[in-house]
Amino acid sequence: MPSGAVRIPGWAVGAAAVVASAAVLAAVLFSVLAPDESAQPAASASASPASPKASPPPRKSAPPNEAEAERRRARMWAPAPGTRWQWQLTTPVDLGVDVPVHDIDGFGNGADVVREVHRRGRRVICYINVGAAESYRPDNAAFPAAVLGKGNGWPGERWLDIRRTDVLAPIMARRFDMCRDKGFDAVEPDLLDGYASDTGFPLTAAHQLRYNRLIARLAHERGMSVALKNDLAQIPALVGTFDFAINEQCAEFGECRRLLPFVRAGKAVLHVEYNMAAADFCRQTRALGFASMRKRLDLDAWRQPC
Repeated sequence: MPSGAVRIPGWAVGAAAVVASAAVLAAVLFSVLAPDESAQPAASASASPASPKASPPPRKSAPPNEAEAERRRARMWAPAPGTRWQWQLTTPVDLGVDVPVHDIDGFGNGADVVREVHRRGRRVICYINVGAAESYRPDNAAFPAAVLGKGNGWPGERWLDIRRTDVLAPIMARRFDMCRDKGFDAVEPDLLDGYASDTGFPLTAAHQLRYNRLIARLAHERGMSVALKNDLAQIPALVGTFDFAINEQCAEFGECRRLLPFVRAGKAVLHVEYNMAAADFCRQTRALGFASMRKRLDLDAWRQPC
């Protein structure tokens, strides 16, 4: 044996061999018997919310976030405060009335009328009744009997159960598609305050707010601005949602100051009176910043602007 070498006893060598063999055997058994995580069923990976592999199913059509919604609204046209306008729901529309904005019936006027309004450098608003079914409209059969309430005083019209957004939203979406496809710039949705009337349904202010916000969203999704029609009591809650206001008879009922949130927000108030002489309301509404005129109740071409 060389000098300095250490002699290892034979019993130690044998023991080391046994230990090494046992270690190899344990490693083999572990590799065979240990569970393979990659082989677990997919359901077990998604069952635990803490798993980094878990993810919610993709949305088919996620709504835009608030920032994108604001950018979209910024690109829309809306009337400026004080803009002169004409409101005519009879046909044919008299385009001889020289104003920057025409508010006309969405069903009764085709894309050719809208194009002519635009050719003259003007804007055009699409009138659509969203609070009552009208028996004379071509899509009236789309309203099931369950959503039809009492008559609202106009021939052929019945209040809608605005709680049934599952039924009404697709119908109104198609109507707004029509306005967009014809080239309208904005929407005037009528009868946004049915909860304050005897409709035949137990409607509440909360139902109305939900429905009105739905109507505004449907218009905005199609690139059109939208007016809050009347519904004065809910202006504080809705002034941020709607782009301008259209009002009937606030002077007659002493309610015009309730529209000031729109004025303060830099949004137009388009206003009409039916029963008062223009001299009796124009001074007041001009001072408030409204675009006012007197009209006949049938909303033909006649107008007496302030």
